[in-house]
Amino acid sequence: MELIADGLLIAGALTAALYCWVLARRLTALKSMDKGLGGAIAGLSARVEQTRASLADTKASTSDITRELSALTARAEIAAGRLELLLATLHENGHADTVRDAASPGEPAPKPEAAADTGEPPCDPGDDVVTALRRIVGEGGKS
Repeated sequence: MELIADGLLIAGALTAALYCWVLARRLTALKSMDKGLGGAIAGLSARVEQTRASLADTKASTSDITRELSALTARAEIAAGRLELLLATLHENGHADTVRDAASPGEPAPKPEAAADTGEPPCDPGDDVVTALRRIVGEGGKS
């Protein structure tokens, strides 16, 4: 009976030793820096640093773009104000018909003789609105 108890005790000890050996190998593999949890942690740390760097770059470029967009918006507002002033000046001087004719190329332009009679500058059918405005404002400043 003692022999059977000793055999079972030895078998249990060998099973425990084998189990400990398997756990030790798994723990070693888990701590490995190339594979396992250590490698995963190292990889995640590197990715976090890359993400932080790209976030900083994005913030810098966003602030640059915001400043540039603000400057362009300010320039556009100034240009819009100038155009409104030019249009108001044209309406006060009575040149609104000339601008309207230049804006609609499908309609015939006034004849040069008629423009010479009224004192208004002649408009070419190919002129756009901006060119007509410049011509009218340029002549309005000379007189």
